[in-house]
Amino acid sequence: MRRTIDDLLAEARGKIGRLEPRAAAEATAGGAVMVDLRCAEDRNRDGSIPGAVRIPRTVLEWRADPSSASRDDRIADLARQLILVCNEGYSSSLAGANLRDLGFEQVSDVIGGFQAWKEAGLPTTEAT
Repeated sequence: MRRTIDDLLAEARGKIGRLEPRAAAEATAGGAVMVDLRCAEDRNRDGSIPGAVRIPRTVLEWRADPSSASRDDRIADLARQLILVCNEGYSSSLAGANLRDLGFEQVSDVIGGFQAWKEAGLPTTEAT
């Protein structure tokens, strides 16, 4: 039986925590690591979240997996709380499910992504 992208998205979101932008900001202030998955073009156009670790979606799993030679030690800890943010909150959900499958215990994403973060009036850097 064929599954649709809506099926995959619902399954992914069932594996992770989802946070409203303000709750994500509070979690980050409490020590969670925000991971911005957006491409440089999006960040240049819209700005960024101060303090977020920038890792393109295309390489996230290699940077996150503690056993990978390409890991990024800022996020490659299975017990670390990671909050993923993409542009609108879709690809971050799919990415989060992959991290759960890799063994990460605390993975969330931002509902509505960077656009919702910005609309909530939370801190951003200027677009370039």
